[in-house]
Amino acid sequence: MGYFIQPTVVQTTDPKCKMMEEEIFGPVLTLYAYDDTRLDETLDLCDTTSPYALTGAVFAQDRKAIVKIFNRLRHASGNFYINDKPTGAVVSQQPFGGGRASGTNDKAGSYLNLIRWTSMRAVKETFVPPTHFAYPFMGEE
Repeated sequence: MGYFIQPTVVQTTDPKCKMMEEEIFGPVLTLYAYDDTRLDETLDLCDTTSPYALTGAVFAQDRKAIVKIFNRLRHASGNFYINDKPTGAVVSQQPFGGGRASGTNDKAGSYLNLIRWTSMRAVKETFVPPTHFAYPFMGEE
């Protein structure tokens, strides 16, 4: 059968605890409160704590901080949300996919996923055979 996990919130004081490092597929949210004066250190934690990179989100009003966080965490998630809930990517409505150990960063519901399953091939056919090999810039021979 399987198991059902009630929606759960876990607060930790250890940013390297197992709940912060592993991908948990269920209604589980792990919280780590960081010191506002240590944003750069916290961004390093976000980027290096886990081998996974599925979804990320930031809630902020300071546009400069948003841009800094967005740029610093560009490889830390396949989908990144700014001031919005980090759930609800629906096939054909919003592309979704992870990076690093979370996947190949393909976006389900977009052409990017389709491209993964194709191989580009170019074919050129000429029906009138060439009578001369030189290009105009080569001059007469």
